Amino acid sequence: MTTQTQNNTVTTPRAMAIIAARAADEKKATDIVVQNVGEIISVTEYFVIVTAANSRQVSAIVDEIEEQERAQAGVKPLHREETRDGSWELLDYGSVVVHVFQPETREFYRLEALWNDAPVMDLATEAGIEGAVYSDRIAALLDNRESALEESRTPDELED
Repeated sequence: MTTQTQNNTVTTPRAMAIIAARAADEKKATDIVVQNVGEIISVTEYFVIVTAANSRQVSAIVDEIEEQERAQAGVKPLHREETRDGSWELLDYGSVVVHVFQPETREFYRLEALWNDAPVMDLATEAGIEGAVYSDRIAALLDNRESALEESRTPDELED
């Protein structure tokens, strides 16, 4: 699925997810996870899930993502939601949904665990995000997925 933008360019959901992850990283988000949920749920292709330290950072990250999506992909969110206390904001671009949480709220909802079977994007390789900061829980989740992927590969695949 591709998205027709306001300036008549075509942007893929994957490219939009990468733009969102990079924008979040620029604003010092932690625990950045991009899941390809398109095979599991029918309402969107990608979830971008990030953590912010406080409500001001939540807003700053969301604003940066909106600005970068508009500038680079020519898209605006279809919908934006936020909690009264600023602990969670959501940007819905149709094919990409961005969740920006404060730590306690992210821990409570654990969206990345809810869609545990969804492939996770390697942000260092695909988005050029180096030195990302991860909490122990998210780091363990990502390590477990990588270990499972390695175990499922054949010896020929490992050589490539």
